[in-house]
Amino acid sequence: MFGYAGDGIDPILAALARATDHIELVTARHEEMAAFMATGHAKYSGEVGVCLATQGPGAVHLLTGLYDAKLDRKPVVAVVGQVVSTALGSGYLQEVDLPTLFKDVCGQYVQTVTAPEQLPLVLDNAIRTAIATSSPTCVIVTHDVQRADLPDDLPAAHGVVHTGDVVPRSRVLPAETDLARAAEVLDAGSRVALLVGQGAAGATREVLEVAERLGAGITTSLLGKPLLDESLPYHCGVMGHLGTTASADLMAGCDTLLIVGSSDPWTEFYPTPGQARTVQIDVAARNIGAKYPVEVGLAGDSAHTLAALTPMLAPKDGAWRARVEADVRSWHDIAAQRAQDPAEPLNPQLVVRTLSDHLPPDAQVSVDVGSVVYWYARHLRLPAGVPAHLSSTLASMGSAMPYGIAAKLLHPDRPVVALAGDGAMQMNGLAELITVGARWRDWADPRFVVLVLHNGDLAEVSWEQREMEGDPRFPVSQDVPAFPYAGYAELLGLRGIRVDDPAGVDAAWREAMAADRPCVVEAVVDPRTPLLAPRRPEETVEPMWRGLEQEPDGGPAAAQLRRQRAQEDAAPPAG
Repeated sequence: MFGYAGDGIDPILAALARATDHIELVTARHEEMAAFMATGHAKYSGEVGVCLATQGPGAVHLLTGLYDAKLDRKPVVAVVGQVVSTALGSGYLQEVDLPTLFKDVCGQYVQTVTAPEQLPLVLDNAIRTAIATSSPTCVIVTHDVQRADLPDDLPAAHGVVHTGDVVPRSRVLPAETDLARAAEVLDAGSRVALLVGQGAAGATREVLEVAERLGAGITTSLLGKPLLDESLPYHCGVMGHLGTTASADLMAGCDTLLIVGSSDPWTEFYPTPGQARTVQIDVAARNIGAKYPVEVGLAGDSAHTLAALTPMLAPKDGAWRARVEADVRSWHDIAAQRAQDPAEPLNPQLVVRTLSDHLPPDAQVSVDVGSVVYWYARHLRLPAGVPAHLSSTLASMGSAMPYGIAAKLLHPDRPVVALAGDGAMQMNGLAELITVGARWRDWADPRFVVLVLHNGDLAEVSWEQREMEGDPRFPVSQDVPAFPYAGYAELLGLRGIRVDDPAGVDAAWREAMAADRPCVVEAVVDPRTPLLAPRRPEETVEPMWRGLEQEPDGGPAAAQLRRQRAQEDAAPPAG
C-alpha cells in the first residue's frame, strides 16, 4: 500500500503495523505521489494498486493520481479515512463530503463503511470492481468503524452480506459474422496500416502475424510504444503530434486501417475521414468508433480476436510494404540528423537517443510529461520486454518519479530509468528523491537512474503557446528557477552527474549505469529545440513562426525550426 499518515487513519496504521508480515506500507512525501505510485504499481504489475490517505486534505490530494488511473484504465483501490460518523454533517474539523468528492474519479464504485460487518463486503467489491472495470474505486472508513472490532465470524443474518474474493477473468470474442466482415474489409485493401495501442498488451505475436499476412505497416500510440520492437523495418514508430514522419506517411498513404487496442486522441493524424476503410478491435465495445469512423467493430480481447481473424486473411504482395520500409528508413535518417543538430549547450534529442545504447535489457522505464516525452517517443529504443509507462491520457506532470519508485519496489533486482524535465522535478520529483535516498540500500540492484533535462523552461508549454496560439513565450509563467540537481543528489547520499557538453553524454550514461547507488544525470539542454509535429502543412506551423518573431531572442529557435522543416522537405514520403 502506498500512503501518507494522518490521525484520521491511525487505527488503520496500527492494523498495518500488526500485518507487516504480508502487507508493506510505502510512505510517499505527499498523498498525490502515493496515488501515482499505486497507479504505477498497477501499470508495471498488471495487478491492483492500493493507496491510503487520511480524511480531508489527504483524501483531496489523492485525486490527480486516481484520475491518472481512471483515464489510462488501471485498477486502483483508494482507502480513505473519514471523521467519526456521529459528527458527519456538522462541519467537523477536516470534514469533506468524500462520496461526492470521489463520485467522478471512482465512478464505478465508491462506498462508505458504516459498520464493521460491512467492511469485508466493501473491500471485496472495491477490488473486484477495480479489476473488472480497469478503473479506480474508493473505500471510505469512518474513524469509529476503524476502531471497532470485526467479528471473527459474520452472522448469517438478514442484512449481513457474505462475499468471496474470487475475481474471474473472461475470454471475449467477437461474433463469427463480424470476423468475416472484418476479413472482407482487410482483404479488399491494398495499403493496410495497423495502429496498435496498450490494449494489444499480450498480443505481440498475433499483431505481427497479422501485419505479415497483410503486408502492413505498423504505428503505435504512445502507450503502445513498449509493446513492439521498433527496429522492425516496417515499424513506423509512434503516431501523433509527438510521433514520426514515417507514422504520418503511413496514415496519409493507407487505404485500410486496423486499430488494435487503441483509442488515441490525436485525431488529426488519423487518415482523412473517408480515406481508409477501418476495422477496430477493443475489449471495451464503447471505445469502438469513439475517435474515428469504423466500418467493422470487433469487441474482444486483442490476442484471441487476432488469432481468430488471421486464418481468414489472404496474404498480400510486398509493394506497399516496400514503400512503408522506405519511409521508415527516411525517418531514421531524419532522427539521426536531429540528434546531431547544433544546440546550446546540449541537444536534448542527443541525450535521450544516446541512452538507447546503454539501457539494460532488464530495465524498467518511467517517463514524465513535457518535452521529454517527445524525445522518448521518437528517440529511445526500448529493448524487447522493457516496460515503459507515463501519465498518457491525463498527461500530468510529476509522474516519472512515483512511477519509477513503484516499478523499483515491484522488482528491486532490476534497474530503473526515470526521464523527467526540470519543471516536473521541481514540482515533486525532488521530494521523491528523498524517498529513493531512504530506501535504496534495501534494493538488490541499487541502480535508479534519473535523467533531468535542465533547460530552465517549461518547454512544452512554451512551444504550445507558439504553435497553438501564435503567442510568444511568456517568461514569467514558464521560467524554471535554477537548481543544482546533481548536487542535490549528492546531498542525499546519491550519485550526481552534470553534463553540458555533447562529448560527455556517452560517458555520463556509462557512469550512471555502473553506479553503486541511485544516480541523477543532470543534462543541461537547449530549451529552443522545437517540438515540431511531423509532416504538418505550413498553415499549421505559421503561428509558431509568428510567436517566435515576437520574442526578442527568438532567432536561435527559429533557426532550429527552419532546419527541422528542411529535413522533412528533403525526405518526402516514398509514395
